[in-house]
Amino acid sequence: MSIRFTAKARRGMVALTVAASLALGVAGCGGGGGDDEKSSPSASASKDGGSKPSAQEGQSETPLAELKGTDGLLLQITSAERDSGGFVTVNGMVKNDGAKSVVVPPQTSGDETEVIKHGPSLGGATLVDSKGKKRYYVLRDTDGRPLTTVGLGNLEAGQTLPVFMQFPAPPAGTTEVGLQVPTFSSGTIKISG
Repeated sequence: MSIRFTAKARRGMVALTVAASLALGVAGCGGGGGDDEKSSPSASASKDGGSKPSAQEGQSETPLAELKGTDGLLLQITSAERDSGGFVTVNGMVKNDGAKSVVVPPQTSGDETEVIKHGPSLGGATLVDSKGKKRYYVLRDTDGRPLTTVGLGNLEAGQTLPVFMQFPAPPAGTTEVGLQVPTFSSGTIKISG
């Protein structure tokens, strides 16, 4: 019986490691292609007190939206970039604004079995195009893993965690969409690119 438990635990750790590696790989690729010349100057400009950080830094001076969650959690959306491949990548930070440690609610993963089995994530997030009357769900890879930050867990008081979510892009004419994440308030964000 302990051999079965050990094998099951080992498979779970391998799956978690693969999911984390994929998430980091997608996060590293999510800035848009061919802007190498532009990202270096803007990155150095933001270090020197410039007004615009690069898209890959994932932060702006004022968030596009702030979604309030339970127990003092706050989701600040810092960018929503449309890329030429037909995707929208939403970047932000989850922050614990409360006075004590809190666990990111498991409901943020959504209720799809295929997504839930890959661990805690923001897989339940959706973009809502009210003009086109469509809802866009977080993309999944061929194994059902959500293309979003995974492995969400405990956040200490004041701690922040960078997050991302990738969605199919709404039509080019759609620049404002609603962002809905389970257990958080809804917000409207502007898509750039």
